Amino acid sequence: MSFSEFAIAMALVNAPVSAPPPPTITDLGFDTVAADVQDVVVPAAAMTLSASEQIFGSIAAVSWQAEPEPASDAPAPLSSPLPPEPITPESQPSDSKPPDSMPLEPAAEPQLTEPFLTDDPNAADPALDQADGNEIIVTARPRAPKSDPLQSLNAEAFGAIQGVDDAVVGPVAEVYEKALPSPVRTGLINFLSNLGEPVNFLNYLLQLKPGKAMETLGRFAINSTIGVAGFVDVAKKPPFNLPRRINGFANTLGYYGVEQGAFLFLPLIGPTTVRDMFGRIVDLSVLPFAIGKPFNDLAYTLPSGIITSLDFRVEQDEQLRKLREANDPYAATRELYLQKRQAEIDALRGKSPEE
Repeated sequence: MSFSEFAIAMALVNAPVSAPPPPTITDLGFDTVAADVQDVVVPAAAMTLSASEQIFGSIAAVSWQAEPEPASDAPAPLSSPLPPEPITPESQPSDSKPPDSMPLEPAAEPQLTEPFLTDDPNAADPALDQADGNEIIVTARPRAPKSDPLQSLNAEAFGAIQGVDDAVVGPVAEVYEKALPSPVRTGLINFLSNLGEPVNFLNYLLQLKPGKAMETLGRFAINSTIGVAGFVDVAKKPPFNLPRRINGFANTLGYYGVEQGAFLFLPLIGPTTVRDMFGRIVDLSVLPFAIGKPFNDLAYTLPSGIITSLDFRVEQDEQLRKLREANDPYAATRELYLQKRQAEIDALRGKSPEE
């Protein structure tokens, strides 16, 4: 089909049915075999036209549509699809190619809006696989330190003792504190502490500290007489000014370089070490072996032990609460005890905490 025949065909498609052909177009005897009022069958040969012929054919169709509209009494033209918009120099991009060399771009493929699903429904979520594999999740207490080789057993004992403390010791200590006035409780503790001055005196001698040994002996003498058997601590007040210093055989061992040994948490004793437990046994045996009754009688040892424990529980209540609020109460209790004991040994050696 020539260019003229294609222009005539496009004009017939867009022209009204009753409109006569324009006088400028010569009838070339184009044979339209079949024409439908709704559609015009275009020969398949038109699909083989070049790009330039198709574009100029569209321009010819637009120019034919721009003719004066028919009168109002003329029948309305049949509805047909709008012709393509003409390409003008103003609408054409500056960097575009000429019409005869413009390639026909294929339709863009539809974009997927949802992610692909894996074939395996049990496959792991890719978002969860972003970790580099170096994370460590701690589900138990860390490895036992060198000072606490029996950590697992000690931790179990600590938990059991804490349960007993919550159910029995704590409530009894609270009743003890409220039932006995502060002067009475202070007098009982002063009496029991005064009975421990001979042990302090002996250990200062063993540590080759005669000055502190004599001060301790003077405290014992003053409080046992003027202080009414030790119920009143007169020695710490003027004019004597002799403070009470706690000492023991465990301190003597530490003073001479004996290692503390394994940490232990025992019922009725609490936190201790092998060295401290051995020193405690020696301290408690001095008066029973040296003097005998009543210090070796259960009627004395049991009440004195209960009073000492209850008073300690009352005095240390705030510290115990803080330890229980720690992330690991057992480890916090262990570290506090070991640091305190080491500080006491260092003080005997004349070392400051900074050193």
